[in-house]
Amino acid sequence: MFQQDHSEMGRRTRWVLAGFVAIALFFLITGHSAHVFGILPYLLVLACPLMHLFHHHGRHRQHPSGTVQDTSVGAAHDS
Repeated sequence: MFQQDHSEMGRRTRWVLAGFVAIALFFLITGHSAHVFGILPYLLVLACPLMHLFHHHGRHRQHPSGTVQDTSVGAAHDS
């Protein structure tokens, strides 16, 4: 009997804790949204060089003959 009451109390505690966390997150997001939105332009500027580095990594492959072959989309149709 005691175990059943203990599990029910644990379940209530989790729901209350989840409610407090949800309320805290709501106020944290609404209170600091101006700070987050102020940083977004700088994050976009920072993302440009990172995307350039990581997205162009596999475009040019080295052939055994030592020549570089362009494997981009339009390279096969240009020659």
